[in-house]
Amino acid sequence: MVGRTESGHALVMDGPPDLGGRNLGPRPMEMLLLGLGGCTEFDVLMILQKARQNVSGCEVQIEAERAAEVPKVFTRIHVHFVVTGHDLNEQRVKRAVDLSAEKYCSASIMLARTAAITHSYEIIHAH
Repeated sequence: MVGRTESGHALVMDGPPDLGGRNLGPRPMEMLLLGLGGCTEFDVLMILQKARQNVSGCEVQIEAERAAEVPKVFTRIHVHFVVTGHDLNEQRVKRAVDLSAEKYCSASIMLARTAAITHSYEIIHAH
């Protein structure tokens, strides 16, 4: 399957061989989690940039559980940020994560209607 976006991009999605797919791309449900990760990471980076934090890297790690029965919606999602930078203020990092989760990240707020979403973060001080 090739998905085309309104912004003009295309990407391949597929399913597992045991369900008739050929494993040529991420599963559609994986794409939802990738979208969540990208949406919230973008928010956090923008908020930290406005707070004049010297961020050199940010990684979002997501773990999720799905319902056992069809429709197998996400029931639990944990979003963990690993923020790297120089002299990062922990309160500002926490505030950026909270603002994204509660106010700015459309994907997170939408998925929270069916899944319990939790967030955590760690700071790595760059040398």
